[in-house]
Amino acid sequence: MVANPISLLAKASLAATLIAAFSALAPGVASAADCSASAGPGVDWTGCDKKIIIMSGSDLSGATLVETNFASTDLRDSNLLAANFEKATLVRASLARSKADGAKFDRIEAYRTNFSEIMASGATFASAEMQRSNFTGAKLDNVDFTKAELGRADFTDADISGAKFALANLARADFSKAKFSAPLDFAGSFFFLTRIEGVDLSTATGLAQWQVDMACGNGETKLPAGLTAGPNWPCAFD
Repeated sequence: MVANPISLLAKASLAATLIAAFSALAPGVASAADCSASAGPGVDWTGCDKKIIIMSGSDLSGATLVETNFASTDLRDSNLLAANFEKATLVRASLARSKADGAKFDRIEAYRTNFSEIMASGATFASAEMQRSNFTGAKLDNVDFTKAELGRADFTDADISGAKFALANLARADFSKAKFSAPLDFAGSFFFLTRIEGVDLSTATGLAQWQVDMACGNGETKLPAGLTAGPNWPCAFD
């Protein structure tokens, strides 16, 4: 039987209407990344190459920057609020003085990256690679550093109130001049030569004697009840 042309036209029209309606009701369906798009709120640069670029002062709030390559890029003084940098490359980049509250930096690669004076309250850096990174003067309250690699990271004058360092590698990281007003979580973190001279860790959670024994404290370091100073305190540095 030959189909009625009018019936076929009606069905096609109905299908087009349904597709349009679905698109209108599903704004969460993201458009494809546009690597040529200019920096702006909500931009999608997923997997794009943005290395060795001067982008200081950019507004990338709410941007999707998953797996974006920002190696050696200047992002100082930028608006990065709630941006998603998951798996991005930030090696030797600078995010100094940027606003990144609520941003997602999970699993980034950020060796020797400059995070100094960044404002990143409530951000997440889970499983991030950040050896030798600079966090001096940063605002990092309630930040999640779970399983992060922070060997030799510098937290001088950083506010780390309520931060979580569970299972993080803190070998030779410097907390000796960090600031905090809420307990820190160090459950299972690696404390090899971690600098805690003069730090009041009496309210810290998850801290065990084996961690303290390999850390570097001094007579002014305060520990949770039941823990005692390490046998080699104070450490001798070259």
